[in-house]
Amino acid sequence: MRRSPIPLVLAFGVLLTLLASSPALAAGYRYWSFWEGTGGQWQYATQGPSTARPADGAALGFRFAVSQDAAAEAAKPRVAADFAAVCASTPAVEGRKRIAVVVDFGVPADAPAGDAPPQDTPRTACAQVAPDATAAEALAQAAKPLRYNSAALLCAVSGYPKQGCGEQIADAGAKPEPKPSAQAGPKADGGPSTGLLAGLAAVAALAAAAVWQSRRRR
Repeated sequence: MRRSPIPLVLAFGVLLTLLASSPALAAGYRYWSFWEGTGGQWQYATQGPSTARPADGAALGFRFAVSQDAAAEAAKPRVAADFAAVCASTPAVEGRKRIAVVVDFGVPADAPAGDAPPQDTPRTACAQVAPDATAAEALAQAAKPLRYNSAALLCAVSGYPKQGCGEQIADAGAKPEPKPSAQAGPKADGGPSTGLLAGLAAVAALAAAAVWQSRRRR
C-alpha cells in the first residue's frame, strides 16, 4: 500500500506558515557610526575610534542616525571625506599630524525623544594631534565632550545625545536593547526566537505522527 503524502504536505505547509509569521528583524539602532575616508569616499570603520590610529592627512567621519549596524546599510556623513578642504587653512606643524574630522549630528527624526541635533549641517574641523594619537583623541579635540559606555562604544559627541547609547529601534512598544557593533561593544545574538523554535518542534512532532499513521494504515 502506498503512503499518502498529504500529512507530510500539511506539515510542510505549517512550517512555511510559521517561518512567514516569525517576527521581522529590528529596524536598526540609534547610534554614532564611525567612518574612514578613502579616495574621497566614506568607508565603514572596522574598529572603534579608541583603537584606530589614523595617519597624517586622514579624514574621519562620525554620523548619528537610526540605521543598521553594517557597512552597506549604515547612514554615512553627509559631506565628502575631503582632507584638503577641511584642513586647507591649518598649516602643518612639525611633530604633529593633521586629521580632518567630520561630525554629522543627523536629522531631527533620528533624535531621541526630548532631544535634538545641536546643528542641522555637519561640523568640520582639522585636528592637530600627536603622531600616535587615536581617532578618539582627534575627535575629542574637534568636538568634545565625548561620552562612552563601559564597552568603549561612542555614545555622545559634543554632549549629543544627552542620554542613551546605541538603543535598538524596533516596533513601537518594544524594549530598547544595547547595540552590538563591530566598531565597539558585544556581538549580536543572531539566533532564532524561542517562539520559532517551539513552532519547529511542533512541526517535527506533526511530521513524525504523520509518518507513524501512514505506516499503521499499512
